[in-house]
Amino acid sequence: MERSPVVDEFAKRHVVEIGNARVCYRKAGRGPVLVLLHGFPLSGLTWRKMIPALAQRFTCYALDLMGLGESTSLDAADLSSAGQATVFQRALAAQGVTSFALLGNDTGGWIARELALLDPARVTHLALMNTEIPGHRPPWIPFYQSVAGLPGSSFVFRRMLASRSIRRSAMGFGGCFSNLDLIDGEFADVFLVPIQASPERLASLFLFLQQMKFQRLDHFRELHGKLTMPVGFLWAADDPTFPEPIARGMVSQFPNVINFWSIPNAKLFMQEERPDAVAELALEFLEMTSS
Repeated sequence: MERSPVVDEFAKRHVVEIGNARVCYRKAGRGPVLVLLHGFPLSGLTWRKMIPALAQRFTCYALDLMGLGESTSLDAADLSSAGQATVFQRALAAQGVTSFALLGNDTGGWIARELALLDPARVTHLALMNTEIPGHRPPWIPFYQSVAGLPGSSFVFRRMLASRSIRRSAMGFGGCFSNLDLIDGEFADVFLVPIQASPERLASLFLFLQQMKFQRLDHFRELHGKLTMPVGFLWAADDPTFPEPIARGMVSQFPNVINFWSIPNAKLFMQEERPDAVAELALEFLEMTSS
């Protein structure tokens, strides 16, 4: 079977230099711009299964978050949530993007909110998938933040990533998939092996953890009220990282929520597990709120 031209288009890596930052992104499709922001510790490639559907209606830009994938910076501040938004605002402007919708999963949803706050006039829609919630702390991440960069931490993290049992546990990615078998094979090859193999990537990942401050996240209890663009929630119902009942409590903080879609039989990385269902709901949200 021949590969779709969209898949080949998305496979090409692009880079734009913004100050001290080097932003890696992938692009596919035609139409209004949709910016896709992934979670920790993935890259823009996590959207690969959704791109064939999304690219039929949108020009999709899948950015690697600063410090993850292949996006890097000499300035640690660029890896903070607000710093990432500033870099991405400039990167999109450098590509001639004047307006765009946002779709963010996990920490990409946090950074999507930062970008929407920074550039509200240009953001047409904000779609959030299982992402950080003010006042809530996801399992294990605060612990990883506390040990990142300590002597021996690189060795320990590489060993953890190499261990199938740890990868499939709650300490690893067990809370990210309903089907644990998806953690092995392609997912590990695309996202985990490159981190294991590169001391530079692992060091950048540690810096990312250190720069993402939950104190900043908690301010979004009030900052959500400034996000007046249409907002849609696409939530994996079985996610233990950002539980749906807690997420529903956040909805009232936004002034223009269109809908909260609950997706069964899925956890945090539902774009890996149920890409067709997620793409269908994302398109429904984007199309029902388009003029």
